[in-house]
Amino acid sequence: MTSATRQPKDPVSLQLSAPLRRRGAPTVPPRLIATDLDGTLLRDDKSVSPRTIAALAAAEEAGIEVFFVTGRPARWMDVVADHVHGHGLAICGNGAAVVDLHGGPGAHRFVQVRELARENALDAVRLVREAAPGTVYAVEQTYGFYQEPAYPKLHMEIPDALAPAEELLAEGGLGTQQPILKILAYHPTLDPDTFLTVARLAVGDRATITRSSPSALLEISGPGVSKASTLALCCAERGISHEEVVAFGDMPNDIEMLTWAGQSYAMGNAHPDAIAAASGVTFANNEDGVAVVIERLLGERL
Repeated sequence: MTSATRQPKDPVSLQLSAPLRRRGAPTVPPRLIATDLDGTLLRDDKSVSPRTIAALAAAEEAGIEVFFVTGRPARWMDVVADHVHGHGLAICGNGAAVVDLHGGPGAHRFVQVRELARENALDAVRLVREAAPGTVYAVEQTYGFYQEPAYPKLHMEIPDALAPAEELLAEGGLGTQQPILKILAYHPTLDPDTFLTVARLAVGDRATITRSSPSALLEISGPGVSKASTLALCCAERGISHEEVVAFGDMPNDIEMLTWAGQSYAMGNAHPDAIAAASGVTFANNEDGVAVVIERLLGERL
């Protein structure tokens, strides 16, 4: 989704933190780099800098897989599709889908889908609306996007249809004709972190709720679905342990991944909770913070 807007007061003085050694275990050589996109790998203009492109290529050349792990839907992955290298895979929708991007724009293939069940989606819509009156919704499917009429124009696309969320999610509704990846919940006046807390308390274990936007926009996924849990599945398929993963992120939807990985870095522009979850801090996204760490990791292998 979109990145946080807060920046360090003096970015030049920010020192790259050494990775913490978790649970007293020595740091092991990385085999996989997992990075968020918006506010992390991408600059604020949504570009990938030449330095970052070179660092990603160097990591792959050194035998370290690079996975993009994002809240974005698959159709928004064109910006990095040229940098997925051999495996071609990305984790999208905060872990709701593993996507093969080799087909190019509009031709991506869903390798794995961890959908939000219709009943859970309806429960979440009702409970959050009761706890935070004024909430409006959109429904993100594998290939479709639907929204309520009052949902603001937050995304650069035209919805497939406009209808109340309860109608979209009803048995046979437009929002259930394909697997549901997540529900987007927007509140026009609440503080973003307050909205997140209120929604989590209201919904409980019926769904996973997080956020990646500087506005009061929540992302609601299936129970247990997160960037970390899907990344763990992908790593298990490759025989890669969490100690061999280096992760990067900047927002609350990255927290589980930053906590799970053996080494993790929050960006200099990150949300305070992401910084608290990570084992290190790197420079801001506009200062190539991901590339700085990759370059250092590769230098240590020489």
